[in-house]
Amino acid sequence: MAAIYFVFRFGLKMHAWHWRTWFGLPYLTCSLLEPWHHGFFTQQFSPSYPSDLTKVLHPEASAYRLKQVHGNTILTPKEIVAKLAEGGDEVDGEGDSALVSGDGLISDQLLQAVWVATADCTPALIADQKTGQVAAVHAGWRGTALKIIPQAITRMQAQGSKLQDLRIAMGPAIAGEVYQVCEQVAAEVGSSIIPQNEEKAILAALYELPNSPLLPDPNPERVRLDVRRVNALQLEQLGISPEQMAIAPYCTYQTPEYFFSYRREKQKKVQWSGIVSNTR
Repeated sequence: MAAIYFVFRFGLKMHAWHWRTWFGLPYLTCSLLEPWHHGFFTQQFSPSYPSDLTKVLHPEASAYRLKQVHGNTILTPKEIVAKLAEGGDEVDGEGDSALVSGDGLISDQLLQAVWVATADCTPALIADQKTGQVAAVHAGWRGTALKIIPQAITRMQAQGSKLQDLRIAMGPAIAGEVYQVCEQVAAEVGSSIIPQNEEKAILAALYELPNSPLLPDPNPERVRLDVRRVNALQLEQLGISPEQMAIAPYCTYQTPEYFFSYRREKQKKVQWSGIVSNTR
């Protein structure tokens, strides 16, 4: 398929999103992450897991994933191995493998494929163009309220990254115009970027932002929330420029031919997004 160009709703930078195919199955990539093997995979790959999908990206890479719990815990493969060795409450048996709880993974060696599963939540893939290290983050509204993507970047900085070297692509997720939430949820998410304590004050401040992440809803005490926009604002506050970010022009809820959506289907089906740490 041809590349699709998308202009940020909140900026001027244009990035290319490319449809790729693997044995006829479609997945999405972003030009911002072109130096890294990566992909935002579609429902057509279901029920494959990262152990299988990693072969699409790089057959020599090792796959890592987590038991996602809508928090803000970020782990490295080394930490996963250590927790699995320890056992205890952090380990959960799922299928044929044991999984450690968390919502973000950061590579700590070459040829590590880090993965997150999403339906309507935001999958964010992050890469450092100098160190080659990468991260995969699952940012639902709860994780966004807990600033999980900035937390992942802070951990990457601890491993040698500099802000100006990072590139962040947010994949398909539910779009703000169709994501109805209660005002309390919107305020909880908004408090991550607005220095206010009261719910009404946070909502009012969000509405006043350029390209606001809030849209009105016809129902009382409800609003429409653009979670990816909030994540982008968090990154800007951290010091990341709009040119370092890209947002996929696809809504999981509105694109049933490619993506699962929990809001649409009320079923726990997911698609995977992953990236491989650079070999250079």
